[in-house]
Amino acid sequence: LLFLLPSLITPQAGATFVWLLLCYMILYMPTVGLANTIALKSFGDRADRFPFARAFGTVGWITAGLIVGWAGLSASPQIFTIAAVASIALGLYSFTLPNVAPDAPRDEGVLRQVLCVEAFSLLKQRSFLVFIVCATLISVPLAMYYAYASPYVGAAGIENVGGTLAIGQMSELAFMFSMPWLYRRFGVKPLLLVGMAAWAVRYALFAIGDGGSGLWAVYLGVALHGVCYDFFFVAGAIYTGTIATPKGVNAQAQGMLTLFTYGVGMLLGSQIGALLYAQLPAVADIADWHRMWWYPAIAAACIAVLFQLAFKDDSRTRTEV
Repeated sequence: LLFLLPSLITPQAGATFVWLLLCYMILYMPTVGLANTIALKSFGDRADRFPFARAFGTVGWITAGLIVGWAGLSASPQIFTIAAVASIALGLYSFTLPNVAPDAPRDEGVLRQVLCVEAFSLLKQRSFLVFIVCATLISVPLAMYYAYASPYVGAAGIENVGGTLAIGQMSELAFMFSMPWLYRRFGVKPLLLVGMAAWAVRYALFAIGDGGSGLWAVYLGVALHGVCYDFFFVAGAIYTGTIATPKGVNAQAQGMLTLFTYGVGMLLGSQIGALLYAQLPAVADIADWHRMWWYPAIAAACIAVLFQLAFKDDSRTRTEV
């Protein structure tokens, strides 16, 4: 599918391009939760090792960005060809992954397992329900960052946009290695709360940053990506495993988490972000961007307050994982 996309970047084939890209994402996104499940099951009761494995995903992200930027392909349709080759390599490499047993079969039938019925039953636990709701909501501003951080950084007058955004991935990598110790030391709630609060701080920094004396706010907002992502999404995957593993539905639960975050949350974020972006003038300056960023900043702050008030850290998540 990715090999076909470069030839479809024309006004006449726009709809076909979108549908093919959608098909690719439908096939790819479930592998995110599947990869988490394979890693967590392989580590057994040493789930604290998961961030070290997850760190290599960040290394790949940084490497891809640097290669594309170095080759001058940031605005080239050939990035899809590179992604296609990488996808083939990833598919072949997948045959070398550990042979991880699926969740134990249950009497309810295959269809109920496919629909993650047992995983949805975990939502009867108030803490896990609050976590899933907040994870879905915080994915809305996440989608806006992925979509609009690049043009915003460019509007701030920074020429090396790709290199600047790579600071965020480097920050993510640094915090990833500290995650096991932080999880054992503080438990899940402080990490998740700090992660959500960091999203509010990040967008507030974007709302005050500019290409002059406020340039520091732009760089700091980008550098906060490690706290924003690791403290919530990586810690959240570990937390989901601690809740689901005793019931034997870890694979279903990781898939459900991916559905709500990268599915529902990112979809809502894309739609809301598009509406806000449409309010900007055709040639937006940094002041126009400021007004846009206040919306996700306030939203993230409200989500953090909701989480603080409604989430009760279960004693099971305080044990060493």
